[in-house]
Amino acid sequence: MSDVASHYFTLLQLGPPVADYARYGEDQEDSVRLTNFRVEHGVATKLEVLQAQQVLDTANAQIPDLERQIAQEENAISILLGNYPEAIPRGRPLVEQPLPPEVPPGMPSSLLERRPDIRQAEQVLIAANAEIGVAKAQFFPQISLTGSGGGAFGRSSAFSGLMSSQLGTWSYGAQVSQPIFTGGALRGNLRRAKSVHEQALIAYKQSIQHAFGDASDAQSATRNSTR
Repeated sequence: MSDVASHYFTLLQLGPPVADYARYGEDQEDSVRLTNFRVEHGVATKLEVLQAQQVLDTANAQIPDLERQIAQEENAISILLGNYPEAIPRGRPLVEQPLPPEVPPGMPSSLLERRPDIRQAEQVLIAANAEIGVAKAQFFPQISLTGSGGGAFGRSSAFSGLMSSQLGTWSYGAQVSQPIFTGGALRGNLRRAKSVHEQALIAYKQSIQHAFGDASDAQSATRNSTR
């Protein structure tokens, strides 16, 4: 959504559709013809003709580049919307876009934690911290409990008299596996997990700084708009 908005405002910044630029070139051609007509009747100079022709040549040189930029922005928006490349209808001009709502004073900075980019960076940091614990656990022995059960009949008559039903016998045991030689893989995994955690921490701090910067810019823009 942010990419669509960014491309759309860039499209508005480039100006009106290509047809308007073509009409502008036609107007400049009329201006050149009018200036030549005035020269023929002695009310204009050759310099004015050259100046009008220069304006026309400048407009004609800018039109292809503007057409290319407009087409790129329209194609980018169409792709983001899942459509085939097509012309994008314009809404309000760029100078008539509504301003963002005024940020009231006294808003707690904890509201910035609700931003999706900050929450995403926070979850990435939590996952990276958990990976460090997983990498450390690989150094310790791994214990797994196993059990087995069965039944047996008592052989003595006295015991059989007391317990006429089948006797259940159960046994439990534990298996311990200890990593002996891993060629430094465990230490490498731990270093990698710590490195990923440091990167996630830096990204989290940068996202918070970016959020505070956006909030400061919004407040500055609001103050400037109210002056």
